[in-house]
Amino acid sequence: MNPRTCIVCRSEMSPDDMIRFVVDPQNRVIPDLRRKLPGRGVWVTATRTMVDEAVKRKLLTRGFPDDVSVDTKLGEQVDTLLCATALAALGIAKKAGLVVSGHAKVDKVIRNGHAVLLIHAQDGALDGIRKLQSAIVASNAEADNEIKVSAIWSGKELDQALGGGNLVHLAALPGGATVKLIECLNRVETYRQTQVSQEIKGASATK
Repeated sequence: MNPRTCIVCRSEMSPDDMIRFVVDPQNRVIPDLRRKLPGRGVWVTATRTMVDEAVKRKLLTRGFPDDVSVDTKLGEQVDTLLCATALAALGIAKKAGLVVSGHAKVDKVIRNGHAVLLIHAQDGALDGIRKLQSAIVASNAEADNEIKVSAIWSGKELDQALGGGNLVHLAALPGGATVKLIECLNRVETYRQTQVSQEIKGASATK
């Protein structure tokens, strides 16, 4: 797609770095994360700050020719949708056999250099997180295989997405579904403007 202009900062950028908003049949402005919904669209830089600013300044309302309604919590709704999309991607990676759970198994695949992504539950114990971080350091010392670390979900959310098991630590192996999962996680982190832990190398390799 051609570059689009953000209605807040007026900068022109790739659609991959933006969120498209459209109007639904009830004349409500809604996010179109897949950029496939019909009708006129307006574009905002894909960060919570920019979306909140667009709502505050009523820029989304002005972006459409007819009277539309904009929920004051639109920024929060976008965050929820982005997280849900990432959770769905995690479920797909699990079904593809690319996700390992359990501290011991996760530690093993990290030290063997097979993991490209480590996911912690937000409410996970710090001791377990530190031990896996040590495994990452040991793995990086032996191979050029940096691992991305993410912690955007609670243990309950991980359990609900993957069918239970008191999940706290997960590792993802290389594969197409993992590449998609990492893209989704990066989008959430960019939206929240949280620092991405590490760059990924080799995530597109096959299992």
